[in-house]
Amino acid sequence: MPRRHMHVTDTAEAPLRAALHDLRARMEIPDHFPPTAQAEADSAARAPRIPAGDGEVATEHTLHDATDLPLFTLDPPGSRDLDQAMYLARRRGGGYRVHYAIADVASFVTPGGALDAEAHHRVATLYFPDEHVPLHPTVLSEGAASLLPDQDRPAVLWQLDLAPDGALTGTAVRRALVRSRARLHYAGVQRVLDDGTAEEPLALLREIGLRREELETVRGAISLNVPEQEIVERDGRYTLAYRAALPAAAWNAQISLLTGMAAAELMLASGTGILRTLPSAPDGSVARLRLTAQALGVDWPHHTSYAALIRTLDPRRARHAAFLQECTALLRGAGYTTFDGTAPPATTAVHAAVAAPYAHATAPLRRLVDRYTSELCLAAAAGRTPPGWVRAALAALPREMELGTQRANQVERACVDLVEAALLRDRVGDTFEALVVDRHQDDPTQGTVQLYEPAVIGPVRAAPGGPALPLGDRIRVRLSTAEPGREPVQFTPV
Repeated sequence: MPRRHMHVTDTAEAPLRAALHDLRARMEIPDHFPPTAQAEADSAARAPRIPAGDGEVATEHTLHDATDLPLFTLDPPGSRDLDQAMYLARRRGGGYRVHYAIADVASFVTPGGALDAEAHHRVATLYFPDEHVPLHPTVLSEGAASLLPDQDRPAVLWQLDLAPDGALTGTAVRRALVRSRARLHYAGVQRVLDDGTAEEPLALLREIGLRREELETVRGAISLNVPEQEIVERDGRYTLAYRAALPAAAWNAQISLLTGMAAAELMLASGTGILRTLPSAPDGSVARLRLTAQALGVDWPHHTSYAALIRTLDPRRARHAAFLQECTALLRGAGYTTFDGTAPPATTAVHAAVAAPYAHATAPLRRLVDRYTSELCLAAAAGRTPPGWVRAALAALPREMELGTQRANQVERACVDLVEAALLRDRVGDTFEALVVDRHQDDPTQGTVQLYEPAVIGPVRAAPGGPALPLGDRIRVRLSTAEPGREPVQFTPV
């Protein structure tokens, strides 16, 4: 999923949408699926083949029936690629039970087939400000495999038992037939939680979410509440606004994080698996963020850690929202660690932002690796060897995911360039107050500046032979180029 969320609201004929269309063409982003892959998807949508272990195939009649669970999904309005559904309850004697259903993509994708090959080529859904390019054909991702309401669906069903403080005490996972009862969206859920009219399963979302956030703080973990950037056209000019995520979205994310941590524990105990790992941020990255905070007027006392600072920020405030966007840079360097037979050392098995072992497990409709995580966890929970097709793919998965992440990063960077150029296209030649947040080591006349208003970050280049950029100092810069789809923003010192 994207680190930076962007959405554009202008009409299809507007310049930014046209530039985004051209960008997809230049980057050779596919706009359709190969006929053989689409045919496999169409066939699987009509008749899924549900794995039953040992090479056998289950049917909806032999699958564990969990359709009595009143599951619900919680996503942005209009979403149809629904990976997760949940039901939350209290346990007798105290604590909680989380039922979490994950779309069972392996029931629709045959290993070694054309659809499987295309998924390995795409790796993940790509997100653009105006649309997304799916990992799987929509007949599956927004149809037969999606946990849409009032439809029986094969799923990987997690049962997670929690202590009264929210700590995980028990994990079970199995294949099951499920039926979501409702498709909810964040604003509606937040409203009933705030006015006290939410029924207990929804009320428990807040209760469990807050418990898990407290445990996250104790671990020293970092949870970025990154707001969505919305690019709006008004009177022929673009403006940038930030839409902060509601608390309900953060509590929903805690359920997903809980499941990813439980998946990591299962795989580590079994000796076979794939983890999402992230090293600690290098000192230079944090130092650069301090300069960005200074440029945006975000108070960051020297005695306050990065993790502690993040918890004090309000994404509804524009400067805080812009800073949170830049904090996603610390997520770079994440990768995947596979193991088959021997679990990795604890020092290399941890995701620094989660402050615990963690696995991507809850978004198989939109991310390739999650399908494999489901199979590895199902095997671990059943005490059996993972399927051969899963183990055969393990060695190559980190590199495939890395290439997919690189492509997603390229898309993200190109979209940011387009958006910034669209925001400033009518202001070429204008001067701005800015802070120098980075300076090239091999050429100190080049670097990066953060504008005070609007909150745009971009490259700055002084004249050859000129003075070095004053790293960390405030300067005035002139916008020299900004043409969506042609020239990204570029500044020169005044």
